[in-house]
Amino acid sequence: MVIRAGRTIYPREVEEFLYSHPDIEDVQVIGVPDLKYGEELCAWVKLRPGSELSADQVREYCEGKDRPLQDPAVCPVHRRVPDDRHRQVQKFKMRETSVAELGLEAAARQQTA
Repeated sequence: MVIRAGRTIYPREVEEFLYSHPDIEDVQVIGVPDLKYGEELCAWVKLRPGSELSADQVREYCEGKDRPLQDPAVCPVHRRVPDDRHRQVQKFKMRETSVAELGLEAAARQQTA
């Protein structure tokens, strides 16, 4: 669950919507720290072989779909989602990587409730 600007967003709902895009093979949605909203959605997108899709195109796909608070603000396109030897997705590693890649260290240090 991600709490963005006081509203609860379930990552699975956003993932299910993004799976409807024909070029997306896999997607994992996590919350990353944000100074303004507390948390922001971040979608890790894995593309189907031979497909090309930018983060901006993913955001455009989400725009105007009656879900303004659930549009991922950050959409890095990755080739691989981190998992363990049992193929369990490790979202905590995704969050650590996203914070480092996106320069969100200051927001990550912010005290929350």
